[in-house]
Amino acid sequence: MLVTGAARQLSGRFVRRIQRDPGVDRVIAVDAVSPGHQLGDAEFVLADIRQSAIARVLAEHSVDTVVHLDVSAKALGAGGRTTAKETNVIGTMQLLGACQKSPSVQRLVVKSSTSVYGSAPRDPAVFTETTPPKSLPSGGFAKDAVEVEGYVRGFARRRPDVAVCVLRFANILGPDPDSPLADYLALPVLPTVLGYDPRLQFVHEDDVVDVLEIAAREPRRGTLNSGTFNIAGDGVLLLSQCSRRLGRPTVPLLLPAVTWVGTALRTVGMTDFSPEQIRLLTHGRVVSTVQMRETLGFRPKFTTAGTFAEFARSRGPGLLPPERVGRAVGRLAELPMAGGPADTTHSTHGAR
Repeated sequence: MLVTGAARQLSGRFVRRIQRDPGVDRVIAVDAVSPGHQLGDAEFVLADIRQSAIARVLAEHSVDTVVHLDVSAKALGAGGRTTAKETNVIGTMQLLGACQKSPSVQRLVVKSSTSVYGSAPRDPAVFTETTPPKSLPSGGFAKDAVEVEGYVRGFARRRPDVAVCVLRFANILGPDPDSPLADYLALPVLPTVLGYDPRLQFVHEDDVVDVLEIAAREPRRGTLNSGTFNIAGDGVLLLSQCSRRLGRPTVPLLLPAVTWVGTALRTVGMTDFSPEQIRLLTHGRVVSTVQMRETLGFRPKFTTAGTFAEFARSRGPGLLPPERVGRAVGRLAELPMAGGPADTTHSTHGAR
């Protein structure tokens, strides 16, 4: 088995876990940078998936299963957004090209994101795996994920003998998250879009590792671990509920002001407050997990609320007690200019 993105904490956890599977003979861990964590008995290969050398790695080790985890909104080390995009898109193209030429490859698992659905005002209440987005993401990591999935579908058509599984993860949180949304939630004060209270879903880091293990191994009787699956914890949380549970006050701003704040935060390197994240924090996103349960046979240990509770505990106390934040957010929500009862213009979007 070959695992990409091994220098990332979550990938490292998966590498250590999958070694315990009796059906896995050996694990080849690949990344362009050396990991700062242990990889157990896995063999680490310093290789950039953006380069053609990845084909030699597949051939030399007669890899039968590829778990592609090097698809992320944040780059490791220097390079920022440009490096992340190149790794996501060009790296995936090179990796899939190498897999296509390798006769030993039998299974491919790809980490994707529910961000492929976008976030728009006329979105359905719940996205299924076959729901087309109302508005395709125009940039950022969401666009990368759309392109990655497009290349994966092309690969599946050219190599129908390979079992392909795409996992669309909701926002990943836990004690040690590494994502722009986690960086946003760690801010002492949360800028929000005036009049909107989006619905959000989360999936716990532990559940991510568990479902990757299911997807990477041979299917058991009565299960199918090929196809595209939404992965998220049960339930949803409103952004206002998140702020209360963190003890962090919100600052409702008009959309142009939020965009300006996002640009400023990106400039100083505090968080990647991208346009796609602003859309998420405006309209929210909720996906169906029926196929995850019924077809893939996976049931997360953590709900969305439970996942967020773990994240909140890892962040420590906020500026204010949750009760005071809750009262303040409640009063702001009742103001007509914030989409309260006296204003019906944004009431449906505010429930999102």
